[in-house]
Amino acid sequence: MWKEIGDREMGKIRPNSFSSQIKSNRISNLQLSNNKDIVSPHRGSVNSLQVDLTEGRYLLSGASDASAAVYDVQRATDYEGNGLIAKHKCLFSVDKQHEKGHKYAISSTIWYPVDTGLFVTGSYDHYVKVWDTNTTQVVMSFKMPGKVYRTAMSPLATSHMLIAAGTEDVQVRLCDIASGAFAHTLSGHRDGVMTVEWSTSSEWVLITGGCDGAIRFWDIRRAGCFLVLDQSQSQLGRRPPVLARSAANKVNVSKSLSAGQNSLGKQRAPQKKVSNGHGMKQSTIGRMPTNGSVRQRLHPGMLSIQDRATAHYGAVTGLKVTDDGMYLLSAGSDSRIKLWDLESGYNTLVNFEVVRLQTSKAIQLAISQDSAQVFVPCMTVVKAFDVWSGKMSLTFRGHYESVNCCWFSSQDQELYTGGNDRQILVWSPCQLITDDTDAGRTKDEDNWSD
Repeated sequence: MWKEIGDREMGKIRPNSFSSQIKSNRISNLQLSNNKDIVSPHRGSVNSLQVDLTEGRYLLSGASDASAAVYDVQRATDYEGNGLIAKHKCLFSVDKQHEKGHKYAISSTIWYPVDTGLFVTGSYDHYVKVWDTNTTQVVMSFKMPGKVYRTAMSPLATSHMLIAAGTEDVQVRLCDIASGAFAHTLSGHRDGVMTVEWSTSSEWVLITGGCDGAIRFWDIRRAGCFLVLDQSQSQLGRRPPVLARSAANKVNVSKSLSAGQNSLGKQRAPQKKVSNGHGMKQSTIGRMPTNGSVRQRLHPGMLSIQDRATAHYGAVTGLKVTDDGMYLLSAGSDSRIKLWDLESGYNTLVNFEVVRLQTSKAIQLAISQDSAQVFVPCMTVVKAFDVWSGKMSLTFRGHYESVNCCWFSSQDQELYTGGNDRQILVWSPCQLITDDTDAGRTKDEDNWSD
């Protein structure tokens, strides 16, 4: 660590590179925290976790006993072990005893993206409810046609306040907090919608994964989905960086310009005469377009084939978009993890190691801030994979039963996991800074030091 600090002081490393190196080192040293403990009040499996996006301080959890709880992960409520272990008890919780609480399992809990004054819960009792954090009262309720699997709100939205809800019904419903009613429904899936995720590059783009194995992209301003991912369409590896692509484009443009200039010196071919006797070009209407020109209109049968494309051989159980909005990670009941290029819609063929995933319920994936590591609940463990190579880098063992959800806090580089054992575990970087500091001090000492 001191070497990186010295290089930063001398200007050999840029600030962003220095920050990314420190964060990646902390992520590689994640282990079960021995100084932070989340005291879970849940009496059922923990199904959903999220740290608020504004302060990075409050953790929200939802469980199968129809309860939801909020914790302050930066300020402990109690200490044990001579002050070495910080206990974080819930600030408040709502359960079945609440007059307007959920009656069945809570499957999804999310914060309002721009304020911790509201949070949203989705449940198997067919309801999506909006809660006031300060009063712990329900301020809005939406009745769904079936069990609610997942809810999501766009972190970029400035023009709408929509909650996307995926249920066991084939339609995705958008609930408008501003009006208290349904904005509209999105039809296209042929089975229940198990997971929903908003794009991190556009507030209008919604991504849904269904039990039919399809991943669909929707522009909520228009009718119908505009893209269905097809696992048979693939490209090898990662897209080149923007600078490399721009340089390649410049080379191609210069080649085309030089070819055009050479062709100007050649004699122009005479135009063919048409039946009216005038030397005019023939119309392109009704002519098949050439490669690189206007996209060919497909036969309705071909459209139906593309519309039925699948991304997984089974239900899509988890989705996660990278922070730059360029790639999508998906997990399915076929125990496969796939990386998709969102510009082309192609499978990048990154060979993630085969893992065993849950098939009966949705799982919550997490991704590091630099989009280099993805954390996947794999039965009783959580595994971290390198996004670009697919190699497993870390395995987190601590839960006694299956893990359902995980959330990575980019502010503290901490990982939170919840599972069927009713526990919420904290994984923190190991404390190596003290040893490095002592080593640095002894190295700088001379004969005159006391």
